[in-house]
Amino acid sequence: MVVDIFIPCFVDQIYPNTGMNMVKVLEKLGCIVNYNTEQTCCGQPAFNSGFWDEAAEVGKKFINDFSNERYIISPSASCVGMVRNCYSEMFNNTPIHNEFKQVQKSIYEFSEFLTEVLKVDDVGAQLNAVATYHDSCSALRECKIKEGPRKLLENVKGLEIKEMNDVETCCGFGGTFAVKYEPISVGMVQQKVDNILATEAELVISTDLSCLMHIDGYIKHNNYPLKTMHIVDVLASGY
Repeated sequence: MVVDIFIPCFVDQIYPNTGMNMVKVLEKLGCIVNYNTEQTCCGQPAFNSGFWDEAAEVGKKFINDFSNERYIISPSASCVGMVRNCYSEMFNNTPIHNEFKQVQKSIYEFSEFLTEVLKVDDVGAQLNAVATYHDSCSALRECKIKEGPRKLLENVKGLEIKEMNDVETCCGFGGTFAVKYEPISVGMVQQKVDNILATEAELVISTDLSCLMHIDGYIKHNNYPLKTMHIVDVLASGY
């Protein structure tokens, strides 16, 4: 199976190893991975900030960059949620109506693609650690992803998963929310980290690097004995 990959801004600029690890896992599972070097952004930052005209221009380029019927895999439920849910606001009943509908149909978050399309819940990964899983708002509410990542993590050899209290509560990042409403954002991430610490886990895992970056910043600021790890990097461990 030939698949396209979409590498989000966070991955491209800050966490490139996660993108490389996604390719590693997909190839191990038999996928032929295609990367369009012309790709840029899905338009989410502009859209969420109210700049819909600018977001539409970026979105048109995204649709053009992935103008085929191959699956589009991304290590970001946030970007996938943007394409699936917000593109309708910009492109419904426009000249590219059919094209954007095809892209919406084709795009999948990485763990979702593994469990829902490839029907895989064990990739042969190994990681000796005690961890807890954070449901990102985008994964849980925009993409309806809940059990899939947990099934994948349960089958990682050596990994013990402990559920935290209030696991579905937001970490407080929310893109520009963390900048515009810093005191509220810090209060939310403090609550999240307190719940993580209560599990006595040494690692927190999620589908979204934006959440993990926010959580990790608070962890490091307070010198807590915790690490963050994207589910892609967990599933690429041990081989």
